[in-house]
Amino acid sequence: MRGEREFRKVRAHGVAVRHALFTLRLTDYRPRYGEPWRPRAIIGLVVSKKTLKHAVDRNRARRRVREALRTMPPELLPQGLPACRAILLPNPGVLSAPFAEVQAALAAALTRARQAPRAAKGGQRGGGNSSSPGRVSSGVPDPAPSPRPRSQP
Repeated sequence: MRGEREFRKVRAHGVAVRHALFTLRLTDYRPRYGEPWRPRAIIGLVVSKKTLKHAVDRNRARRRVREALRTMPPELLPQGLPACRAILLPNPGVLSAPFAEVQAALAAALTRARQAPRAAKGGQRGGGNSSSPGRVSSGVPDPAPSPRPRSQP
């Protein structure tokens, strides 16, 4: 993925799948403006300094996850990678977990994400009332505010 804008869209509208080794947030595939329709998996890896302090560890985590996705055995994902845009956030456990376990966890998360219901369109969370955010309409009008008594000086 390229640019902060694409990452923001996935963060805002994506479905999160959590695992002990990573968090995967993904949305359906949509081509960029002017790009031909070629459904494919576009996955961005993000390893923050808060998660892994040392650059060596961050780079190693990126390399392990990238290689696990690249060499995914067909028996783990028989239909291949789903057509999506995703952000993969590895946890420190990725460094010490066996490579086969990382691949199995990625395959399970991608399969679970395929079956998960997609986020509601419109970007509104919680099903709030569109007329007044944060309030629930009961059908009864609000009473008129009572005048506040003035304090005497």
